[in-house]
Amino acid sequence: MQLIARSIALAYSNLPRPHRVLLGSLTVVTLAVAVWQPFVYHPEYDSYGDKPTVKHIQLDNAQVRSLLPEASEPIDQPAPAEDIPQDDLDEKVGSETGVHEYVVSSGDTLSSILNQYGVDMSEIAALASADSDLRNLKIGQQLSWTLNDDGELQRITWEKSRRETYTYDRSGNGFKSSLETIKGEWKDSVLKGQLDGSFITSARAAGLTSGEISSVVKALQWQLDFKKLRKGDEFSVLMSREMLDGKSEQSHLQGVGIRSGGKDYYAIRAEDGKFYDRNGSGLARGFLRFPTIKQYRVSSNFNPRRLNPVTGRIAPHRGVDFAVPVGTPVLAVGDGEVIVAKHDGAAGNYVAIRHGRQYMTRYMHLRKILVKPGQKIKRGDRIALSGNTGRSTGPHLHFEIWINQLAVNPLTAKLPRSEGLTGKDRSAYLAVVKQVIPQLKLN
Repeated sequence: MQLIARSIALAYSNLPRPHRVLLGSLTVVTLAVAVWQPFVYHPEYDSYGDKPTVKHIQLDNAQVRSLLPEASEPIDQPAPAEDIPQDDLDEKVGSETGVHEYVVSSGDTLSSILNQYGVDMSEIAALASADSDLRNLKIGQQLSWTLNDDGELQRITWEKSRRETYTYDRSGNGFKSSLETIKGEWKDSVLKGQLDGSFITSARAAGLTSGEISSVVKALQWQLDFKKLRKGDEFSVLMSREMLDGKSEQSHLQGVGIRSGGKDYYAIRAEDGKFYDRNGSGLARGFLRFPTIKQYRVSSNFNPRRLNPVTGRIAPHRGVDFAVPVGTPVLAVGDGEVIVAKHDGAAGNYVAIRHGRQYMTRYMHLRKILVKPGQKIKRGDRIALSGNTGRSTGPHLHFEIWINQLAVNPLTAKLPRSEGLTGKDRSAYLAVVKQVIPQLKLN
């Protein structure tokens, strides 16, 4: 044996150096595989001559779900909406919980409107089956609908005209429709006042209802911060009201003017149901679609009826998760004010921004926050760096958009655009302005 080993060593030494290196490397790899190769034992019988014991383990549904691939995805438990600071405008003018209102504009369809709020296409189809006219919505018509806690459509109201309102209530797997026709007399009213206290209090004193105050706030939400109006500021509102038996059944805001700090602000309704300034320019501030410089892969989609893969319970995913590397700059998607910038147990470091009075965005699981509550920001400003904080199993950015206190799909939501009227639309609008402005004359 020693002679054989000595002969092998001599032969190895006589080899060229490249060959010695290659042979040595192969030897090391072979030995490593031999040492680390797992040993598999397949017994037919154990040491006592008996057959091996085979035990079957039954897993329940929850255990099976925990083994599925989707169970390894981040399961966001976002900060509660109650964490968002409220003010008198929210408390007294806010919409009923679960209810949303929408004015139909150019390019809208029933499915495009409802789908951004997570309503299933099957429900939209069932609704359209109840009334095929819903497939032909007109610009300026108003929809309002109610969702339950699981995001399911319960009722939708379609204001087809000033006199006809259709209501569709859930009935089994479909919807049952009903028609309400109002034959009142429409009258225009100009309501004026000065601020003495909050805008809410002063507007009520001038004769506006809660719903009408809400319309005024939404019309001028991009021009004014209503919380910063001062005593002595003037306002004038033109309302079109339908009167029946001496009572107002419904109303439409036609125009509003507010003088604050020596400057006049106007918003006048056009035929498309939207509000513009005296020159026909759009009042809304444009939004970015994505909160990052470039678009990243979506790792988890918006789903108001998402089934938690581990617990098996409905756990709404009210935003979109983007698979972004830690440290990626996070941008504000629109002009607004930071209302939350702090650490939350589940959401980690997160930021909430209010844009006007209808819109809010939230950004979660951040590594570093770059803004403070109360800070005014512009579209495209850096507000944070993405991270993996809070309840998260991997680096990602959780992004939410809320409209009228309801979460919508950030990828499909119809966002404000600062476009103005052109051509014949602008000419028709300017003719309306000439009639409305004199009625809104401020002292």
